Order: sequence, then structure tokens, then C-alpha cells
Amino acid sequence: MMSRQEFRNDCIILKTIEDIVPQEHLVRKLDKVIDLKFIEDEVENLYSAFGKPSIPPLVLFKLLIINYMFGINSMRKTCSECEVNLAYRWYLGLSIDDKIPDYSTWSQNYIRRYRNTDIFKTIFKRILKQAKEYKMLNMKTVYGDGTHQKANANKNKYEDLEVEIELKSYDEELLKEINEGRLKLNKKPFKSIEIIEKDFDEKTGEEIEVKKKKNIKSSTIDPDSGYYHKGEHEKCFAYTHQAFSDGNGFVVACSTNSGNTHDSVAFESVYEELLNDYDKEIDNVCLDAGYNTSAICKKIEDTGKEALMPYSRPKGRKDKEMFSKKEYEYNAKNDCYVCPTGEILELKTIDKKGYKIYKANKESCSKCPLLKKCTKSKNHQKVITRHIWQDKKDKANQKRYEDLFKQEYPKRKETVERIFAICKEQHGLRFTRVRGLEKNKNQVLLIFSCYNLKKMAMWKSNKGENKMDMTKNNVQKTILMSITKIKRALFKNNTLLSTI
Repeated sequence: MMSRQEFRNDCIILKTIEDIVPQEHLVRKLDKVIDLKFIEDEVENLYSAFGKPSIPPLVLFKLLIINYMFGINSMRKTCSECEVNLAYRWYLGLSIDDKIPDYSTWSQNYIRRYRNTDIFKTIFKRILKQAKEYKMLNMKTVYGDGTHQKANANKNKYEDLEVEIELKSYDEELLKEINEGRLKLNKKPFKSIEIIEKDFDEKTGEEIEVKKKKNIKSSTIDPDSGYYHKGEHEKCFAYTHQAFSDGNGFVVACSTNSGNTHDSVAFESVYEELLNDYDKEIDNVCLDAGYNTSAICKKIEDTGKEALMPYSRPKGRKDKEMFSKKEYEYNAKNDCYVCPTGEILELKTIDKKGYKIYKANKESCSKCPLLKKCTKSKNHQKVITRHIWQDKKDKANQKRYEDLFKQEYPKRKETVERIFAICKEQHGLRFTRVRGLEKNKNQVLLIFSCYNLKKMAMWKSNKGENKMDMTKNNVQKTILMSITKIKRALFKNNTLLSTI
């Protein structure tokens, strides 16, 4: 006869939380790898010495860790889960009778205490410091990439704005080299690298010079986000995150910018942060093709690192009937180009964007039998441009054929790309519920902190330790397994086993 289950909800459990939480639960592993009590010391100056006792800051930050570690993505739901989940209570250090803080408590504490502080960056770096003490970091080659996170903003609620084009961080250095080159060509140096346009003053009606502007879409809900569209991705407002990982898959540096910021522009700030912490340990910097620009290649070379990047194809339409730029040989010694017929394209000037302009002789071009394959210009003159730092990019492109590149570049998908995939799927990196650049910076720091903390906890468990550093017993087991395989192979070949 089939028996039916009877539910009993009136039982009394005579056990402590310490007894009930399994030893293999993730919260126990998290608690073993790092002591988070340093948080209390870091925020002590934000609390008053008088008045009603506050909720311990360690409890508040552990609530956040539970929120992102287990992908709950809602502080309200996190608090309700902690009410019934004994493992979470154990991690918070609360008994069954202790009250879980209200979900609004964290937001009020953030507004009154933690906003505009470095506590989130401190947590991120202290976890990395602990990983370094465990000898888990492998910084010989670092892997960088960027990803977008959908903002908490309606894509249909925006306003069209006209804003000035911002200067890049390397523009001063670029302007200096441009003017040095222009002086050699007897050209007038530029006062600024900004692009100036002609305009009319509405009051006086006189012609004036103004900085070049661009039109953007600005969200009326979250103005700090940026309008993002790439390939088959949905058009939306988003934030972009740049991250570097080590060879073992730990996030070692990260930054956050608006979604309309290109990866190559956002690169410099996070790269500077990376060098401040790990400059002497890094030999190679591995990036994808989106970072293959002259400025980035120069930056990496100037810091004494090897740039490992794939080839970036020239942008624009391809005309198969016309000669490609590769057909024109560059002569570095004389700083000129040679066309397929042997004519010289001499350097004439350097523009504000840092491009050298090489021009052929008009008379020679007009009589050339290959004119139709060379240029479509009305004055029958071939013009070629070359960036002033192009040689840095050429050196990086040549490394694609070396063994170092072939060995290191495939590891990007196992490190930084895998990190983004896991954080999007499990830790709330796919879209954000907070608004504003500062809040999103802090959120991403916590997400990557939780990822590093989880990885460190799993590595410190028995399975992780065997993967990191084989003990003597593991070496012996490996040797025995190898001998067994050899014996089986020899047995199949009718070889005497006594020879081993």
C-alpha cells in the first residue's frame, strides 16, 4: 500500500545554528578565507561616539555580500531571505531571535555615511591583498576587456543635447609631438588640439570661433548613463565597465564609465590604477582588437610592457578595384611612401588629430596609367595619412606572429571574458537597479569583490587547494596513475610487465 506524506510543522529543533549549517556550505568557506572585521575599523570615523547604538556596519556589508554573492539583486528580498535562511543568519553572526535589519536601513546608511567614501574600493583591494598572501595571483600576463551593463533608465525618455567634445588624457603629449613635427616642416604650430569651427554671434552678428560640438542622447531618468548601440545589441542606456584579470581569473582592477564611452578611451584610467598596484609584477598586457589604437600601443610600450593584441582591420568600405594602403610601401628612413609605380609621396603636413599627410606629385599622378586604381580625387593627386604614433601600433601588430601571442591571447576567453559571463549570470552584472555613476561604480566594485571572494573560498577548500598546489600525496597519486597507464599500454602491446 502506498503511504502518503504527512507534513509536521510543530516539531522543536534542539540544535544550534552552528550545528545546522553544513560544513561545506559556501558561507562557511567565505568566512574562513578572510576576516571582514577590517570594515569596522575603516568606517569607525563615520559613526558618532554618542547616542543610540547603531546596526553593526559588518552586518550591513555582509547583507550586501549575500545580495550579490547569491544573485538576489534586491535588498528587500535579501532581508526576507535572511529571516528564514539559517546559513545567512550564521554568516551575519545573528541568532534565531535577532531581528534582521530593515531593507531601507542600508540605503539610509549609504546616504548618510558611505556615499563619497573609499570603503568599497578598500574592500575590493583588501580581498585582493588576501588572495596575494595566499599566492593565488599570477600577474605575469594581465587580460583586459570591457562590458556593458544596462542602466535603470527607459530608453524612450531622453533629450537631445549638444555638448563639447572632451579632450583625451594623452592630447597634451600628442600636441607637443605634432608641433615638433610641424616646426620641422616650417608649419605654424597649433595652440590647442581642439577642433575649432566658424560660427556667428547672434547678438553682434560677427563671425566667431567655437569649439566643435557633438549631439548626444541624454537620459532624463539617469543622466550619468550613456546611449549605447553596437551590432545586434539593443539600443539602450547603459554603463561600461573596464576590467583587468590575472592569469588565474581574479579581477585585479576595474573602472566604470557612461555607456557611450569607447573602450579605448576608458582604458587609461583603469590601466593607471593597475600599474599603481602591480607595475613590477606585470610583463604582458593582453587586449582585444577594440584597444588596438596607436595611443594605447604607445602607452603600453612606454610603461615597459608587451602589448598582445589581434589585428584591427581598417574601417570603412572596401573597393576591390582600388589599391589598398598595403600596396604603398612606407620608407621609415626617409619618412615617405612609395606607390606601386615607384613614385614618392612626400610628407606635407600634420593635422590636429596627429595624422601625417603624404601627397604625390599631381603631374606624375595625372599621367599614371594606374590612376583609376590609385585615386578618385578630382585633382588627380594620391593622398595617404599615417598617425604620428603608427610605428608603436606596427610593433604590436608584429607580435601576432610570435609564440608569446599564440600562447597568451587564447587565455582571454578563460579569464576576463569568463568573469564577465559569470558575473552577468550569477552576480547581477547584466543590468543595474541603481542610478548615478558613483552608485554604479560602488556596485561593480562589490560584484567583483564577491566574485574574487567566492573564487578564493573555493580555491581554499580541499578541491581548490589540490588544483592550486599539489601536495606530496597528490604527486604520489599522479605518479601511480601514470605507471598504471603505462602498464596497461605495455600489456596491450604484449610487453613484459617485469621491465617496470
